[in-house]
Amino acid sequence: MIATALVIGFALITAAILLNLWRLFAGPTPSDRILALDTLVINAIALTVMFGIYERTAFYFEAGVLLALVGFVSSVAYAKFLLRGDIVE
Repeated sequence: MIATALVIGFALITAAILLNLWRLFAGPTPSDRILALDTLVINAIALTVMFGIYERTAFYFEAGVLLALVGFVSSVAYAKFLLRGDIVE
């Protein structure tokens, strides 16, 4: 039962990642691209955690936390660059 749910989850998250990549490359504005990149990181975290459930190990959960940290910092840096044109003041 859980294996079937994981396969369906992998397929849906992979489809979401492909749609995020499309928005990342075809986004009409830079803010759309930043939002697509942030959503792509969230989907990558979900894929990593689901793979950890599939493999039954806690290593991938720690990797998901690290991805979340890097994704948050990069989203803030991109938004700051978009607003001010400079990341470091």
